[in-house]
Amino acid sequence: MLNNKTILITGGTGSFGNAFTEYVLTHYKPAKLIIYSRDEFKQFQMLDRFKEYKENLRFFIGDVRDKDRLLRAFEGVDYVIHAAALKQVPACEYNPIEAIKTNISGAMNIIDAALERGVKRVIALSTDKAVNPINLYGGTKLVSDKLFIAANAYSGIKDVRFSIVRYGNVAGSRGSVIPFFRDIIAKGEKALPITDYRMTRFWISLKEGVQLVIKALAEANGGETFISKIPSFKITDLAKAMLPECEMVEVGIREGEKLHEVMVTQEDSMFTYEYEKHFIIYPHFEWWDKSAVLPGGKPVEQGFEYSSGNNIEWLSIEDIKEKLINY
Repeated sequence: MLNNKTILITGGTGSFGNAFTEYVLTHYKPAKLIIYSRDEFKQFQMLDRFKEYKENLRFFIGDVRDKDRLLRAFEGVDYVIHAAALKQVPACEYNPIEAIKTNISGAMNIIDAALERGVKRVIALSTDKAVNPINLYGGTKLVSDKLFIAANAYSGIKDVRFSIVRYGNVAGSRGSVIPFFRDIIAKGEKALPITDYRMTRFWISLKEGVQLVIKALAEANGGETFISKIPSFKITDLAKAMLPECEMVEVGIREGEKLHEVMVTQEDSMFTYEYEKHFIIYPHFEWWDKSAVLPGGKPVEQGFEYSSGNNIEWLSIEDIKEKLINY
């Protein structure tokens, strides 16, 4: 599917961008894979890491806030993966205008450039924080998601389709709890801070996130939100897996933080279909053709909610220990 295609990833020097680049270059033969980001040093590092594929790699320094630069970068591009965002919750709270410029205005620029250049598919990465948001980062990503879904109404006769892939914190990524706990353990500490003993999270790897994006590229008709079926774990079990004899100190939930990650709300359940390994939330607009529902799925029950707290698949302490070997 990606062979001989030109693919561009915004924010391509991040954790997801590196994983996506590695997966695509080792499984497909794209005509070009364009890394679009603001960080020239990380681009240099990526070029060195993937030097054996340098003939297929291109690096554009640019910001999603810059529509003119996006128009130049999108020339001849088949697929766009939009991963660029300001993601740190405290930073977004303290710099709200900057978060809006990148996460919302940037999304609008991506849409406009994709429509003008005739990009065939755009997949935007979302987050559980966009579901019933309680912080500014989540609020901006909710708006971004709505923009990308609604963009399908403006494609007209052009074969441009916009879809969403949603997941929570990737295991082991920057900002996740695993490296945070590891830093504490490396200092010889015997106690780990737990925001709330009831807290749960989903477990998804970077590879699983990449594979969901590939699935969306292959199957999306436009307007869908793809969500992987993944296991949950308790934060207390993660602490025990990382430091078996640890003391757990409950420090209180932080501002803008939730007890559980929610991917599908009860309100969205009437538009959600369940498939073997994922869910899809379909758009509910008059312009959307209901015949575009992908085969192989079935509607979930009304009132269904997909949350890390009510999941049917859970990781035990031993399961977590085994998974930690790869992080």
